[in-house]
Order: sequence, then C-alpha cells, then structure tokens
Amino acid sequence: MQDRGRVVADEAELRELVGEPAPAAVAKQRDHLHDLDRAWLAASPFCLLATADAQGRCDVSPKGDPPGFVRVLDERTVVVPERPGNRRVDGFLNVLANPHAGLISWLPGRSDTLRINGRATLVRDAPFFDDMVVEGHRPLLAVVIEVEEVFHHCSKAFLRSALWDTATWDGGASAGVPSRAHIAKALERKDDPLEELQAYYGPRYADGLYR
Repeated sequence: MQDRGRVVADEAELRELVGEPAPAAVAKQRDHLHDLDRAWLAASPFCLLATADAQGRCDVSPKGDPPGFVRVLDERTVVVPERPGNRRVDGFLNVLANPHAGLISWLPGRSDTLRINGRATLVRDAPFFDDMVVEGHRPLLAVVIEVEEVFHHCSKAFLRSALWDTATWDGGASAGVPSRAHIAKALERKDDPLEELQAYYGPRYADGLYR
C-alpha cells in the first residue's frame, strides 16, 4: 500500500498548517437568504446536493433544470425538485436517516458559488409542486431545506482548474478518458453491445430527461 503520509490529528494541528480565517470570511455567513441570494438561485440551472447517512457516509448528487429550479419559499427555506433518474436515491435515503444537507449552486461561466447548509426533509406533494412543472413533468417528490447557513464562496477553485476555459473542453479526450458508452461497457453493462450503448448515450439520451 502506498504511504499515505502524515495524518492531521486535531484542530490545533490543522490551524497550525492553514492558519485562522480572515474576519470577513467568518462574518459572511448568514442564517437566512438575502435578495441577492434569491437572484442567484433564480438564475442558476445547476447545483450539487450533499448528504450523509446515520454513520456519516457521504453522497453528493448533481441536480439540474432550467434556471430557478431551486425554488425559494421564504428567506429560510428552499426546495430542490426531483426528476426521473436511475432510482438509486442514495441522497434521499441519507436524508431519511440524517437531515443535514449541503448545497452548492453554480452559474455557468461564473467562478464564485453560493453555498447553503441546513436541514432537509423529503416532501411527496405540496402546492408549490405545480410551479415546478418542466416539460409536463411534475416532481414526484422534492427536498425541502431549512436554511441554517448561507454564504457566497470565492473563485479560487474554478480559476485554478480553468473549468470555464472552453479551450479545455474536450471531454477528457486529450487525457485518454473514454466515452460514457465505453465506461458503461467496461464497468456496468458488460453484456450489452457497444453499438447499443453508444446509441443509448448519444443524442437521443436527452429525449428521456423528463420521462
């Protein structure tokens, strides 16, 4: 096994390494949404939702829809609708065991993000579901998050990674990363012909987004 290096054992050692946060970084944390947060969520088409089970095992799930899909109910409550997927529902099972959840909201082309932490509940129906219909699809359920912490996060990770630099957008081809169909053939659907997988994950894949 490869040497994993020296372990950081406690907060004192961690602070010795990284130092203390700047006062502004601490003070920016709020317990409710500002109008600027509302405007951000109204423009955002994508977020990552993090959860953990009762044993602390984590899951992060991408969520995406037309801009504004993370609906603001009030200054302390947001809702994330669920759309058709693979039905593993790892994050939802986590919520049933442990209500703590974290959300990072993105804007395309922007290198800063909006972070929301709070307590999550699964809701199977509510009047606001009618306002979250997309292409005729009404959510089967939604995650309601009671906001405990909200703040905007800096740009450094996006700038370091050059994530929005279109010159790097080759889907990993330059690094030899195979297509989704090839990955599925190797790891998940070994008995399916590659041609069928390429067709499935090709342009027609988008036709089933709300079915």
